[in-house]
Amino acid sequence: MAARTDSFDLGTLGLASGEGRHLTLAVAPGSFDFGGTNYDVEPAQVDATLGVSRMTHGGYALRLRFTAGLTGPCMRCLEPAAPTIAVDAREVDQPGGGEELRSPYVEGEELDLAAWARDAYALALPSQVVCRDDCAGLCPECGANLNEAPGHAHEREPDPRWAKLRELRFE
Repeated sequence: MAARTDSFDLGTLGLASGEGRHLTLAVAPGSFDFGGTNYDVEPAQVDATLGVSRMTHGGYALRLRFTAGLTGPCMRCLEPAAPTIAVDAREVDQPGGGEELRSPYVEGEELDLAAWARDAYALALPSQVVCRDDCAGLCPECGANLNEAPGHAHEREPDPRWAKLRELRFE
């Protein structure tokens, strides 16, 4: 496992225009909160591949790739969930190229790798953390886990709009 790197000096690579390098660096995305519930990234520190290419006129094209798991309760049934999230993020930093070509993670020649890894992981997260794609969740009436009892059902309450008809007696 590579040593943890929170920031990286791009200038130390000494790249000429058109040159590129691939590096393996360790990053720690941290933990995340969804709806007041904490989800941990496993492992806490992952090996990431950083691709750096020098562009003409002094800019950089950057690519960050890594895979990490997320552990915590399923948002549907509350059982343990551990999906694996793959991150493939790209950034461009071209000085003088306008706001669209400036990376918020590059300041001069310094790349804020920790912030980029955390933000890229957060953007790759699913909208719901579930134990499995077809998780049925919990019964809204009694709270039974519908994954364990697929035929679970309750007798429906009669429609209150028909209550007066039940009072009719034919003799």
